[in-house]
Amino acid sequence: MTATDQDYEIPASAAGIPAERASAIYSQFERKRRAAAMAVPTDDTRVRARLRELGEPITLFAEGPGDRRDRLRELLTDLSERQAGEGDVEMEEPEEEEVEQQEEFYTEGTNDLLEARKDIARFSLPRAKARVARLKDESTIPLRTHVKHRKAIKEKLQGFDLYGSQIAGDRPVSVCRFAPDGQTIAAGNWSGGIKLLSVPNLEEKANFKGHTDRIGGLSWFPGATLGHSNVSPSSVNLMSGGGEGNINLWALDQDKPLATLSGHSGRVCRTEFHPSGKYAASASFDTTWRLWDVETTTELLLQEGHSREVYAVSFNNDGSLVASGGLDSIGRIWDLRTGRAVMVLEGHIREIYGMDWGVDGYRVLSGSGDGWVKCWDLRQVRSTGGIGAHKSLVSDLRWYKGSDAASYLPSADLSNGQMDVDGDSPATSETVTNVPVEPKKAGTFFVSSGFDRNVNVFSADDWSLVKTLSGHSGNVLSTDISDDAKWIASCGHDRTVKLWGIE
Repeated sequence: MTATDQDYEIPASAAGIPAERASAIYSQFERKRRAAAMAVPTDDTRVRARLRELGEPITLFAEGPGDRRDRLRELLTDLSERQAGEGDVEMEEPEEEEVEQQEEFYTEGTNDLLEARKDIARFSLPRAKARVARLKDESTIPLRTHVKHRKAIKEKLQGFDLYGSQIAGDRPVSVCRFAPDGQTIAAGNWSGGIKLLSVPNLEEKANFKGHTDRIGGLSWFPGATLGHSNVSPSSVNLMSGGGEGNINLWALDQDKPLATLSGHSGRVCRTEFHPSGKYAASASFDTTWRLWDVETTTELLLQEGHSREVYAVSFNNDGSLVASGGLDSIGRIWDLRTGRAVMVLEGHIREIYGMDWGVDGYRVLSGSGDGWVKCWDLRQVRSTGGIGAHKSLVSDLRWYKGSDAASYLPSADLSNGQMDVDGDSPATSETVTNVPVEPKKAGTFFVSSGFDRNVNVFSADDWSLVKTLSGHSGNVLSTDISDDAKWIASCGHDRTVKLWGIE
């Protein structure tokens, strides 16, 4: 016979037990019996509604439906005991206070934000459909082929070595990013300057000065990611964030920024363009991340949710989701189409300094001050792997998406791109489907930088360390991979930008 949640045994004798303790034990069992007899809804939606009526949080961190139901049972038991001892409890006023409290956390969005959400949905859905179709095709590739492919990639990655080094400022170089064509590196330093260096000679091509404090975020306009040549040097090509709180949009043929996005009250740590190029996100020390309209230079969304400074922000390839990470050691994934936080990333014990999505669109990496890199799976809603990547703080990480990531995108996005077989007309769906399904290099490895002065290359297949790149004389602050996987760039406290290549 199995015991039910109402079967509690009371000691038949209290011999040898002090009277006060025996009374406490008896009272505890009595309370358990009353709690077990308490009528509590089984539907989680009704449980949440009842908690809201009582003026309690409808959910707590890491709380499941069963835990939430137990918490409601305890609250109702406490309420019944208070009512028995004090008479009827007036519930009208607490309910009114709760309504007021809920209203404080709700901010009505603008019509521009609504239109942006619709536009992002129209942009992301075809890309998600193409990505899922590609992943479905890849699932038919034999395991033996995958293993052989990954082994060949590992062997090639072991060939990375230092190719060149260039001093890029009189103060530490905080961030470096490859241009989409892989021919230029943008490097921002603590003096507020940005240098454009050629690849592979690291010769200075341009020098921009538009910030009064350290450069935090640097990101290139995504229009040329698939080989497009219609991005004019006079239009927006680069975005930077500074320690004074401003975000600058740059053209390549002008010394001054085309526009400045103002609104943050704290240091801007990271910036990133939306895959469509129409929007941009920024993470700041003012505990918010924000969404901007690039064309109108207006702020569309001020998103709170982190208890401390927000350091990292990253869009997935579809453009539907954005991941944010902060100095509260918590990461969050937001749905740009609805504004909801769809997943909380809890597991790091120190600050999160880097986040980057995989090409599959549902996994994201986070790098932390605890030295760990963790992988989070949106489908399983949990962490699926992790590795002690560095002996000290992980300052930046980049998951290789690569030029062959174009095969994950709808044919409409490939016009004039590398999938244009004839060079005159866009690739048709028939052209794409006739291409035999082969494993891609995209998503197979990632690189991370750390305060142990190293840049590490890891396999995303078995989370093994493939290569350690040592050469910096100080902490490494940032790293990046070129789209053709031929180059890795890094920069740091030693004021240099280093280029690592394969012979």
